[in-house]
Amino acid sequence: MDLRTRINDALKDAMRAKAADRLSVLRLMNSAIKDRDIAARGEGQPSPVPDDGVIAVLAKMVKQRQESARAYDEAGRDDLSGKERSEAQVIEEFLPRQLSQEEAEAAVAAAIAETGASSIKDMGRVMAALRSRHAGQMDFSAVGPLVKARLG
Repeated sequence: MDLRTRINDALKDAMRAKAADRLSVLRLMNSAIKDRDIAARGEGQPSPVPDDGVIAVLAKMVKQRQESARAYDEAGRDDLSGKERSEAQVIEEFLPRQLSQEEAEAAVAAAIAETGASSIKDMGRVMAALRSRHAGQMDFSAVGPLVKARLG
């Protein structure tokens, strides 16, 4: 079953269960995906966006909520940070399983070997290979320093 169908089924289930908070997040997800479809049409890309594009949209939404939660924590607003974290959890249900640290290191090593990277100048190629193969499965801001350490 594709990702859009899973999200729409979850939306219907949330409506039936009268789960207002979950329903709100699922509607936001649908809206963001539709916005991405519209942007893709304008750029001449295929619409609807394939699952990897949907995963990228959802990963971005999770990252935004995590950053907001940290900002609310720093401001002492635990109520708002909790809301952001619960929204992120709902979105994460639809993302692929995150790679462990060991799996991420193995993926980096494989990408370096595949691209034939030998210096820090090749970091862009390695990151592109990782993004194409592991979109939504790893935090690329955390993987960047790992790649840099291997190449540097």
